[in-house]
Amino acid sequence: MGKLLSLLSRDDSNCCSSPRYDIFLDFENAAPTDTERDVYEEVQRVLLDSEKILEEIQCYKGAGKEIREAIADSSRISQERAWRAVKPLVDKLLRCYNHSLQLQRVVPRLLGSLVGGSMSPTQHLEQQQALVKQFAEILEFVLKFDEYKMKTPAIQNDFSYYRRSVSRGGVINSDLPPGEEPHISAEVANRMSLFYAQATPMLKVLSEATSQFVNDNQQDLENTTETLSTMAKVCLRMLENPKLVAQFSREETSLLVLRVMVGLIILYDWVHPSGAFCRSSSVDVKGCVKFLQQQTPAKAEPLLNALRYTTKHLNHQSTPKNIKSLLAA
Repeated sequence: MGKLLSLLSRDDSNCCSSPRYDIFLDFENAAPTDTERDVYEEVQRVLLDSEKILEEIQCYKGAGKEIREAIADSSRISQERAWRAVKPLVDKLLRCYNHSLQLQRVVPRLLGSLVGGSMSPTQHLEQQQALVKQFAEILEFVLKFDEYKMKTPAIQNDFSYYRRSVSRGGVINSDLPPGEEPHISAEVANRMSLFYAQATPMLKVLSEATSQFVNDNQQDLENTTETLSTMAKVCLRMLENPKLVAQFSREETSLLVLRVMVGLIILYDWVHPSGAFCRSSSVDVKGCVKFLQQQTPAKAEPLLNALRYTTKHLNHQSTPKNIKSLLAA
């Protein structure tokens, strides 16, 4: 706490000596102050569920074998076997989807504390490190979830089979009491289908929640984008500085900071009218991408792909060619 030094709002490439952001944000141990506590506890309840959601999506085993058998063999036995395999998986997918709704609810409240009021972005980061830590944990959860989801094509196959089975009735309807509908309504099923059709569904939810916060609080647009860009710079400098990295007590914190840095760039790109990649951007995209490219492919590629495919302005005409080349797949 209280280790945040004075920050400049952006790098000045024309200056002889590049300004540094050798700052330590306590992403491991920051505890809430009395003024943070109400928001902190509300967000923390969602974050505690995030761990369970990640476990479910990481360990997701599809029902491909049972579905293929049911398609090849229309007997009641095969249909029942496939339904018994798919039903608990769809329950997991429903829990993940419902969790995205909880994130959508708490993110504006968290942002309202981190960027609102009379404090500057620097003061928010310095005085509200527990909330900064929670924002970082949300970003990490979002990128982890989407990374696991992209590696699991069975999710969409299973849910498609579930919807087809429900629409046909048969085995499913025979197990329901008279007059009772399937446990997922048609409306929710449609929304889930749209959610899982996204390559990075949680990131889309977070981006839209952040954009909606800005739309509802236009007076905080500049504070929001400046806070995101400042945090991104802090993350990059922390990772570049061995002395600061040495202060991490857990090895996985470095990867957390890496994910947070990328998530901040993506959010900035969605929220700022001109995006993160134009020349006037206050985000050091070039420095962040070059640092990512120095990491192992297992660490770097999912995050580089997030920058390539989930940002809004990368392919815009205002993006310099050297940035497009740097991020070319």
